[in-house]
Amino acid sequence: MTYDIESGSVTRLLPWAGPEGKPCYVVTDGTGYVSRMADTVERLQLGMADGLLDHAADILADRRATPAQLRFLLARMAESLSDVRRIAESRGARLPVPVRPD
Repeated sequence: MTYDIESGSVTRLLPWAGPEGKPCYVVTDGTGYVSRMADTVERLQLGMADGLLDHAADILADRRATPAQLRFLLARMAESLSDVRRIAESRGARLPVPVRPD
């Protein structure tokens, strides 16, 4: 993350990938259209992860779950984990650096 003290802007990792799966960034003060869209996408992704966890609990409790159902669940969980990891990286990079007294 880069932080410009004069403008108050940061380089933010966005919650979606660009072409070829590469990370996308925006330089922002946190109030612009792209930042608000990123906040919305993060909320949706985290909500979908919650729903997926509930679904996983149901599938895993069902002893009749088929291998195809389990593979599908695992694929969706891998996608969701990738999203959540990107959100964590983005938010962690935007945390203020603690000032240590010397």
